[in-house]
Amino acid sequence: MKNKPHKLWVLFLTTLYISAFTFGGGFVIVTFMKHKFVDELHWINEQEMLDFTALAQSCPGAIAVNAAILVGWNVYGLAGMLVATLGTILPPMIILSVVSFFYAIFSANVWVAIVLKGMQAGVAAVILDAACSLGESVLKEKSSLSIFIMTAAFVCDFFLGVNVVYIILVAACIGIIQFIWYQYKPFFLKRTQEKTQKQKCLQETKL
Repeated sequence: MKNKPHKLWVLFLTTLYISAFTFGGGFVIVTFMKHKFVDELHWINEQEMLDFTALAQSCPGAIAVNAAILVGWNVYGLAGMLVATLGTILPPMIILSVVSFFYAIFSANVWVAIVLKGMQAGVAAVILDAACSLGESVLKEKSSLSIFIMTAAFVCDFFLGVNVVYIILVAACIGIIQFIWYQYKPFFLKRTQEKTQKQKCLQETKL
């Protein structure tokens, strides 16, 4: 319990720093969360971060806030969730308040436009890094079904333009079916074996 205030303080400062100095949207912030909470602090593992990213994208709301809620809850329960959420929403709330107040000045500033345009390439690289990292985690599982879902989802989204919501829902349904199958597989196999044995007994009786 003595380490709780310190851990919560580190969690708050980490999410505050990531949110304040990260540009490009939720996926970029999620990438930095992985580097910080998985690679440096070791508070969560890669599989948990992969699950959190999928949940954050599939739930309503901002991806960065959803991811912060999940990470915070996993690290230190309700207190961690509140602290991580606060650290994530404070920087954009303050920055957007200032920008909206001086909107006329910012919108007409050529230097601001140049800086934002130059940042697009960097943001794209960070998002690509996140995608490769998460894809590598899926490949490490060596699950044929997971690799198939990842490949099919990419094809549907990139080449066919299928709505991401539908892709996530279908992938979730496949995951549920897989879970049910593995949970009840022994039961089904047992029933099949019993049925086969009964049929053999009936055939032997007839003979």
